[in-house]
Amino acid sequence: MEVMTDPKELYLDLVKKSLTCSLYEGMDGTAWSPRGFLRRWLLKLLAPADVRWSKPTQTQERSEGLDWPLLAQTMMGFKRLDNLQSCVERALADQVPGDFIETGVWRGGATILMRAILQAYQVKDRTIWVADSFAGLPRPDAGKYPADAKDDHYTFAQLAVSLEQVQENFRRYGLLDGQVRFLQGWFKDTLPAAPITALAVIRLDGDMYESTMDALVNLYPKLAPGGFVIVDDYGAVPASKAAVHDYRRQHGIEDEIQRIDWTGVFWRREQRGG
Repeated sequence: MEVMTDPKELYLDLVKKSLTCSLYEGMDGTAWSPRGFLRRWLLKLLAPADVRWSKPTQTQERSEGLDWPLLAQTMMGFKRLDNLQSCVERALADQVPGDFIETGVWRGGATILMRAILQAYQVKDRTIWVADSFAGLPRPDAGKYPADAKDDHYTFAQLAVSLEQVQENFRRYGLLDGQVRFLQGWFKDTLPAAPITALAVIRLDGDMYESTMDALVNLYPKLAPGGFVIVDDYGAVPASKAAVHDYRRQHGIEDEIQRIDWTGVFWRREQRGG
């Protein structure tokens, strides 16, 4: 493996490894992986009280973001983290105006990384917006959004991470300051009135048609030419993919959608038009 010598590169690599809890093999457990959930639940149930419930980190699962980690601050694998870093750094290098936002942050990992990038490059004039209900996902409004009719994300208590816990996660990295602003509530309520004038990177992780469409409707018009849209759920949640294509079709957006991994995609807004 090539040795890193750039301090910024070393710092951001360490942040990503910490966010994924992959610094030490076996440190994290996969509490809610789509595969092997029942087996791990039984192990937890039957294990002595003083035995810590964990399993060795699976390199491929972490790289692809296929698991729901017990301790890590993000479900994103390294491919999506690297893509996010690349988009933010490119926006900075190309002087694309605007702030950075994620809609649907869970434990805050992606937004912590964005704030770390600003810190590494000593950028003082941009804000990281952290938008979430901090109470899980809404019940589907099947009447208005038929694509969400059978969505059950709202039943998963582990998806509800409090504002205070996300703020504490930022604090642990020494990154909770005035360049981080929180938008608490359902996107339909918070995003229309958010005091955001321009955006350079938009990262969508709303898991539903409604959440994805609310974010696009309210944020895409503020995306500067040359800015990036990243959609975490495109490959995993058909309703999210449908919202992306509906919005793009309605607004004549033809910028190429590029794949990141099994679920994540992104595109760059054309410098002119789009």
